[in-house]
Amino acid sequence: MDTYAADTYPRSGTHPEPRPDAPPHARPGTRPGTRSEPRPDPGAEAAWLLAADRAHMFHPVLPRGREDRTVLVSGRGCTVRDTEGRTYLDASSVLGLTQIGHGREEIAQAAAEQMRTLGHFHTWGTISNDKAIRLAARLTDLAPQGLQRVYFTSGGGEGVEIALRMARYFHHRTGSPERTWILSRRTAYHGIGYGSGTVSGSPAYQDGFGPVLPHVHHLTPPDPYHAELYDGEDVTEYCLRELARTIDEIGPGRIAAMIGEPVMGAGGAVVPPPDYWPRVAALLRSHGILLILDEVVTAFGRTGTWFAAEHFGVTPDLLVTAKGITSGYVPHGAVLLTEEVADAVNGETGFPIGFTYTGHPTACAVALANLDIIEREGLLENAVKVGDHLAGRLAALRGLPAVGDVRQLGMMLAVELVSDKTARTPLPGGTLGVVDALREDAGVIVRATPRSLVLNPALVMDRATADEVADGLDSVLRRLAPDGRIGAAPRRG
Repeated sequence: MDTYAADTYPRSGTHPEPRPDAPPHARPGTRPGTRSEPRPDPGAEAAWLLAADRAHMFHPVLPRGREDRTVLVSGRGCTVRDTEGRTYLDASSVLGLTQIGHGREEIAQAAAEQMRTLGHFHTWGTISNDKAIRLAARLTDLAPQGLQRVYFTSGGGEGVEIALRMARYFHHRTGSPERTWILSRRTAYHGIGYGSGTVSGSPAYQDGFGPVLPHVHHLTPPDPYHAELYDGEDVTEYCLRELARTIDEIGPGRIAAMIGEPVMGAGGAVVPPPDYWPRVAALLRSHGILLILDEVVTAFGRTGTWFAAEHFGVTPDLLVTAKGITSGYVPHGAVLLTEEVADAVNGETGFPIGFTYTGHPTACAVALANLDIIEREGLLENAVKVGDHLAGRLAALRGLPAVGDVRQLGMMLAVELVSDKTARTPLPGGTLGVVDALREDAGVIVRATPRSLVLNPALVMDRATADEVADGLDSVLRRLAPDGRIGAAPRRG
């Protein structure tokens, strides 16, 4: 590794004595990258990184007192490697975004070329740049018909915040400022900002952080596996009746928008019935309520089409994207909106909200190169072909005692774990222990959610690699008891 702590070396003069916690290569006479000095010892480097992580890094969702770490240093395709030389199959695609896999030289070249040309500039007011323009045009060509305007962001949560602002501002600008309510669903995930965290349907993002965004109401999600939620009624019929009743109770003239993921990602790859979104969209439209689709996970081939909205035949008023727009190589996102919404929120004075990195030319250049790869390599078709194959392999797991359900659309999959198959109750203690065992024992990285193991592999995955992922899950889930205990297995070397 050729990195070093910048504050270990002075800007000029002689080298000082290193700090006690300085990395092993940051010592006089051993600066990396020089021909005459020895390379740092990999074992010492790994030990220093582990200690420095424990001392200085603040990780999301890491309980206090847990000391183990997996420190990754490289990746290629669907494989990543840690400081100890161990390799892992990345079946989580870094939370659902690395469509084209790790280590793509084309992306590095696109970023470097743009940085040499115009690394950054804003797009406020009349200022623009060629890459942002090209990407905006490309996105509107790919998007459902009617989404003709693009507002660039740095990520999904930021995009949701903008979509919520635009929805309320639309009604303010069109003479209905009392329309402030936002409808969402329980178990939804839309980000962790104050607005996006409030419309997310988990108390974890709200408890202790209040007061949160007012005027938000959560509805029952369309989850066919959990039939107990619907009192024996058809899933769509129940959800539509609840939505209609909620609109009446709040007042249709007080609701700005409804936000939802076409397929719920962090909720466990929950695929709604085919008639759910068309009927929801029609009901909302009849009351002048805007529809925001959160496609941060589902866009750019994840479900086998450019946008998951295509699966359900709906065009929202606003559509939020991120993640796969650059395959995660740089942070970037976009909110797509109709001309009607854009016209209203822009107005004579312009939309007053802008970010430092809106339309960042390097991020846009990377996105363009990424979209080229997805199209050139036929990754939408591969997502369907390999996703179906992987789902077929995982379906065999349904016979295991702790496996309740297997779900899939394209390359978006989940295995729901249960303590009781009849009652469909979740596994005691959640899925974190299972995810740890998959990583350490089988070398497979998946995402833990409260009920499910979520798989979002890179769209470049082939059938052989999918088989390795399925074999890894099989090897661990066969040792999983409904009480959450996992039988012993030799740890990988």
